[in-house]
Amino acid sequence: MADEDDGRWPDWLTVCGDDAPHARGAVVLDGAATRTRPGLFAAMAEALALPAHLGNTWDALADALRDRLDAGPLTLLVGDAGQLLVDEPAGQYALLLTVLGDLATTAPHPLRVVLHEVPPA
Repeated sequence: MADEDDGRWPDWLTVCGDDAPHARGAVVLDGAATRTRPGLFAAMAEALALPAHLGNTWDALADALRDRLDAGPLTLLVGDAGQLLVDEPAGQYALLLTVLGDLATTAPHPLRVVLHEVPPA
């Protein structure tokens, strides 16, 4: 599978398969750790050294990521992205994309999200 980012995605989002994407300086999240919303929040808090008092709400995550984006650009690379929020209702995945999209278009520094999924052999 080649890079699937053929203009169907917003500029801040890349979806790809096969070869690992080149995202220098990216913060890497393991998709297996992000199957649930609490798992996603914990993985992001650890990977980004977010405040310990980060709540488990989308607003709290947005605020913490906005604070991080005040300091400079951020690239999030989710490996095994097919696992992302797979154990949550579909609406949670849509909320995550909404939060990230809002940040990508309003934050003072760029946010880039790379969803990488290797197809089964």
